[in-house]
Amino acid sequence: MPVTTARRDAAGAPPAVPPRPRPGSRRRRNLAPLWLLSPAGLVLAVVTLAPIGFLLFTSFTDYNQRTLFTGAYSYVGVEQYRDLLADPTFWASLLRTVLFTTAMVAGSVLIGMGVSHLLVRLGRWWRYTVTVVLIVAWAVPNVASSLVWNWLFQPGYGVVNWALDQVGIFGDTTDLNWAQDPARAYASIWLLIVWQAVPFIALTLNAAESQVPTEYQEAARLDGATELAVYRLVTLQHLRPTLLLVTILSVIWDYNVFNQIWLISRGGPGDATATLGVFTYKTAFVGFHIGQGAAISVVTTLLLLALTAVYIRNLLRSGEDL
Repeated sequence: MPVTTARRDAAGAPPAVPPRPRPGSRRRRNLAPLWLLSPAGLVLAVVTLAPIGFLLFTSFTDYNQRTLFTGAYSYVGVEQYRDLLADPTFWASLLRTVLFTTAMVAGSVLIGMGVSHLLVRLGRWWRYTVTVVLIVAWAVPNVASSLVWNWLFQPGYGVVNWALDQVGIFGDTTDLNWAQDPARAYASIWLLIVWQAVPFIALTLNAAESQVPTEYQEAARLDGATELAVYRLVTLQHLRPTLLLVTILSVIWDYNVFNQIWLISRGGPGDATATLGVFTYKTAFVGFHIGQGAAISVVTTLLLLALTAVYIRNLLRSGEDL
């Protein structure tokens, strides 16, 4: 007896056959998301992809001040990159950038972790007060905060110099010029950038720390662990993905710092605080070697991508472990 392929329902009637799609309807349904995304994609291409493409193209030319007036330039191939890699000033700026970025990221993350843990232990109203203060500090534009910071450290009438002079430990600091000494210039810039970065890191880590299961912490305390051991063995293990994320963002932001350095020290004294951002600006817009500046930007971006790739890989691994 042949087996029938059509099954019958309880009433004995064969099931209804679904209507066949009309030709072209499937294609229209598949293209609908693309049409919806096309306005955002067009804006992204205009404001992001086109400038990046022009930057890459410019890095292979001798685009300079003459080109701005005449439009004439020549294609020089990889000559800009070859000259850049042979320039000791570039390597000195790269070294300063790596060391300064490491110091800023370490200070921001460590202080942010401390503030985050403090928020967990504060009472309700104190926690709200500290949170509002952190948000206000974070909301101040970096240009405005840099100008105010420059005023605080100003020789002659700066509040910081006056306070140090009142303490009397460092002698007469009334006319102390922080921007004229490399160590003091780095210290003032470091304080500014860390002050701006701590609110975001602290609030982000606090949101993650408030989700740590308390039963794990209580179990560790019952086993005789100290508060430091509980934080290191329990809390930090749950904070690892968030900690890696804020570290990646801090590396990207601090690696590209320009406004704070330029407004406080302009890369000085000499080139003592000239990181890659300042070096690129001076090359492209002070010396008007725009092609060389574009090459510096491309190399800087590639170095940053290589640096953050390690952190992203660790972040993905940490997410898989969870």
